[in-house]
Amino acid sequence: MADNTTRIKYRPATELVYVDNSDGKGPKDNYNAASMPIYQTATFKQQSSTQMGEYDYSRSGNPTRSHVENHLAKIMSAKRAFAVNSGMTALDVITRLVKANEEVIAGNDLYGGTNRLLSFLATHNNVKTHHIDTTNSEAIIPYLSEKTRLVLLETPTNPLMKIADIPRISEIVHERCPNALVVVDNTMMSPYLQRPLELGADIVYHSGTKYLSGHHDLMAGVVAVKDDAIADKIYFTINATGVGLGPFDCWLLMRGVKTLAVRMDRQQASAMKIADFLQAHNFKVHYPGLKTHPQYELHAKMSAGPGAVLSFETGDVELSEKLVELTRLWGISVSFGCVNSLISMPCRMSHASIPAAVRAERAMPEDLIRLCVGIEDVEDLLEDLYHALTTSGALKLAN
Repeated sequence: MADNTTRIKYRPATELVYVDNSDGKGPKDNYNAASMPIYQTATFKQQSSTQMGEYDYSRSGNPTRSHVENHLAKIMSAKRAFAVNSGMTALDVITRLVKANEEVIAGNDLYGGTNRLLSFLATHNNVKTHHIDTTNSEAIIPYLSEKTRLVLLETPTNPLMKIADIPRISEIVHERCPNALVVVDNTMMSPYLQRPLELGADIVYHSGTKYLSGHHDLMAGVVAVKDDAIADKIYFTINATGVGLGPFDCWLLMRGVKTLAVRMDRQQASAMKIADFLQAHNFKVHYPGLKTHPQYELHAKMSAGPGAVLSFETGDVELSEKLVELTRLWGISVSFGCVNSLISMPCRMSHASIPAAVRAERAMPEDLIRLCVGIEDVEDLLEDLYHALTTSGALKLAN
């Protein structure tokens, strides 16, 4: 039996729920509340004019935020984690580490908002981004130089579900560019299925709006790091710009994290059935849970599951538009990670900010449909999807 000073590491589903403050890092609660208290205050009274307490102003720190950040650091295998007000804020904070005339290497299949921010940095901060095919680890080598500061990965990518070899790319970057940082957007997988810091990455970030909260009633972002010096720089920016997540939103985020495992288990089980269904009807399906996915084995080595987002092609843009609008259970929305199932056309919605010529250059099909599978009964989801497929004529075309 372990003594009280020994930290027992449980399986991921347990770690999501179990809140452990035995290391003394978490905020103190004299009343032992089962749910963390919400310190809904802007300021904290001090004992004197010369000695400040642990907290003074909620922009700089708040016990509720500290509580969720400590928990997030634990489940993400990080030294420190930070909660901010959106996923894009999380990326913005990270890109503040890049100086003018330095460079970023990123994938050629990225979330539209990420692409927009990188374009802004190029225009306003003279930060050049090289977009490469991150499915080929060696493709990064020609672009690495003393100017390289960040290597930004999505895996799986959004929306084509391409897989990057995090360990191999991290190895290459750290060997050739010691000052460069490998950054992974892990929103699609969540810490339950994949922990990039354990695979060699330096920084990982999430849109907490997605799986971490799970109900689409919260805007949040998370940044986690494994180096104290980088963590100090991240905190400085968060404090200086005032983007730390508010107390009530921190409470919502913590509540969502505790149910992540049960939600994700159900959602990805349903996603697997839907991917099989679409593939059986001759649609081209992008989903790392299918053995026909070109990087199925690589993804399985890095992750504990394929997730609950997939995309497929109908072969015709107009048919895709009709199909999306004919669904009833699948809500038309740009986001994912919700308990409700969502459907979208990325090139018309979440990735519309990427110019059409650039989308074509990056081989993003205009007819692509993205499905984000929720927790509804999968038979109802399949029936609704089948109705939309047949009524739109997409099923006939595929067969």
